Amino acid sequence: MTDVFGLSHKDSSPANSQARHEQVVFCSDERSGLYAIIAIYNTALGPALGGTRFYPYESEQAALTDVLNLSRAMAYKNALAGLDLGGGKAVIIGDPATDKNEAMLRAYGRFVQSLGGRYFTACDVGTYSEDMDLVARESSYVTGRTQANGGAGDSSILTAFGVFQGMRAAVEHTHGTPELRGRRVGVEGVGKVGHRLVDHLVEAGAEVVVCDVSERAVERVRARHPQVEVVADQVALTGADIDVYAPCALGGALDDATVARLRARIVCGGANNQLAHPGVEKELADRGILYAPDYVVNSGGVIQVADEIHGFDMGRAKAKATQIYDTTLKIFATAAEDGVPPAVAADRLAERRMSEVGRIRGIWLGR
Repeated sequence: MTDVFGLSHKDSSPANSQARHEQVVFCSDERSGLYAIIAIYNTALGPALGGTRFYPYESEQAALTDVLNLSRAMAYKNALAGLDLGGGKAVIIGDPATDKNEAMLRAYGRFVQSLGGRYFTACDVGTYSEDMDLVARESSYVTGRTQANGGAGDSSILTAFGVFQGMRAAVEHTHGTPELRGRRVGVEGVGKVGHRLVDHLVEAGAEVVVCDVSERAVERVRARHPQVEVVADQVALTGADIDVYAPCALGGALDDATVARLRARIVCGGANNQLAHPGVEKELADRGILYAPDYVVNSGGVIQVADEIHGFDMGRAKAKATQIYDTTLKIFATAAEDGVPPAVAADRLAERRMSEVGRIRGIWLGR
């Protein structure tokens, strides 16, 4: 038997928050092949917003664990991004390359609609703006749609931009200047976010080293930037002589072995839930490695799709994503002042905003 409440209550990333999820919905439409889970962690700041991940999980239990962790991280991400939105996430169990179909996505849209606006969905791993257009044919609570349909388009644009801003802040905190020219940056995963981050880095004059399990993804980067160096895998990348390690693939990249092997002095990347388990943030700090909390620096994407809710304007969204630089610097300063790792400082700031603003929203307005 799946213990939803027990899983929700376990300690997971972001670290040390013991609050339970408000709502977990299991969605099934056998004829279309839809098996999905929607998790709403917290609506203290407003309706939950988070993307839909389409992934071939090995079990329902694995999918549930992932969606609970991801939805909690979205609550913290949205809080520190300055958004009046809570945290939610959804997963669809299956292989997007073979299982995805119109009926499935529209059935999923019906389930999102049934929540009455408590949850807004968007793109994530395995889903794209075109998929959100199909979901939106059955639901009013969809962001990340194509520009042709009035949406923000691919959210990886501002996700990569935000990671770049966070990296500039990390380099400034470490070296006294945000200048990336001449810095050697290792990017793990050059998919939707990673390849755009490489564009920013090359433009800034950084030396870039990449790895990816997809040869096609690597070839795309090399076609645009022949000077980019390629290594075999994550082990080779993290053991390389680099200044910054940027995990941009799936979560859990920072485990004990990786931290012990890492030669970079900064970790700043676009992947969600990079810390494999609680305590890794302390291991990084003990080794003198500055960790830019993932949910802070990769929040540009949610800023982009959140702007769509009230009518999308890229200039306005990019201006807000630029603030990731200042937020990241504030977290580093708070961490140094309090004598804690940046991940702990970020959690505290997010929890403070959820508590303070959430309390204010409890003032009855008579409607």
